[in-house]
Amino acid sequence: MPLTDAAIRNARPRERTFRLYDTGALYLEVTPAGSKLWRLKYRFAGREKRLALGRYPEVGLAEARLLRDEARRLLAQGEDPAERRREEKLRRRELARDTFQAVAEEWLARRSPGWSASYARGVVQRLRRYVFPYLGRRPVAEIEPPEVLEVLRRAERECSPYTARKVLLHIGQVMRYGVATGRAERDPTPDLKGALAPVEQRHMPAPEDPREVAALLRMIDGYRGTPVVRAALRLLPLLFVRPGELRHMRWEQVDLEAAEWRFTASKTGRAHLVPLARQAVAILEDLRPLTGHLPGGWVFPSARSALRPLSAEAFNAAYRRMGIDTRSEITAHGWRAVARTLLAERLGYDGDVVEHQLGHEVPDRLGRAYNRTRFLAQRREMMQRWADYLDTLREGGNVVVLPVAGRPR
Repeated sequence: MPLTDAAIRNARPRERTFRLYDTGALYLEVTPAGSKLWRLKYRFAGREKRLALGRYPEVGLAEARLLRDEARRLLAQGEDPAERRREEKLRRRELARDTFQAVAEEWLARRSPGWSASYARGVVQRLRRYVFPYLGRRPVAEIEPPEVLEVLRRAERECSPYTARKVLLHIGQVMRYGVATGRAERDPTPDLKGALAPVEQRHMPAPEDPREVAALLRMIDGYRGTPVVRAALRLLPLLFVRPGELRHMRWEQVDLEAAEWRFTASKTGRAHLVPLARQAVAILEDLRPLTGHLPGGWVFPSARSALRPLSAEAFNAAYRRMGIDTRSEITAHGWRAVARTLLAERLGYDGDVVEHQLGHEVPDRLGRAYNRTRFLAQRREMMQRWADYLDTLREGGNVVVLPVAGRPR
């Protein structure tokens, strides 16, 4: 006779455990302590077995019958319900271990040693603020595009579309690492193409006319600020690195005898090499007695503390004091565009060589994206020729552009 809810509620414990039977080998086990436990008796591979289905009243009569029916369905398919239960528990345990935050922290531990401190700090801050509170406990194998989109739209509202796209990039990197390590089957971020608000493109002002460049160089030469800032301002056009990379230059990275500066690029996290022209070496040699002995190790320390580099605003603030409009004439970052344009159009250098010196990815026919020593001989020659070209512009001479060896004029 089938059990009823009333019979279950009225069942009182006895001196020994006893059973109340329902249909289909389902029964309720009542212990002397008063616990009421659902059990299912079944046979599999010739052996009699028991399957625990939960505790009453957490699992009611109707739910217990559904669990019984599911177990009988598995038996009909030749599966052992207890083995399926064990596998499911193991899967849940693995999923709990492979949460987005756990995978992200593992990815960070492997990748961040090659990044600059500022870039690594930005990645960690964005993950902690915008992602971990909402996706951190989710198994990477179960994260779907709508969940990611909700996180990104929150970042849009709280900060900006630009930040949301940075967050999307980081989520995709973590998810692809999860796929590569066998903890997720796919990266959901490509499905979100077109779902975010467009980012307003801001073009850094940068002159393309050599006469405008010459005027800027003369203004920089006339700067009367501190020797540290003056040296940094003079070096930036020569090296055309990212301003943050120049600010964070350390003496230990510079080999003046070899005329090289080796550091980790802030944007890509890869080792980068900048050949130093004679003019760049001379500027650094003049600066070394002033800052080479200071405890921070910075080539361009802050005026407030030798333990910190120049501030992020140092270059553009100096430009504005000189009367240079950073909204329409040039910004510190704009020297990269100036070099890219003039090296190709005025000095005739191959775009791959220029892009490699800029630290950009330049895949070759073998698929290699970047090697800090690739085109090194050409880059050494190019950096010296570039410095000489800037000198000629600054001095107001007539620039005669000679063809690069192996290239037509």
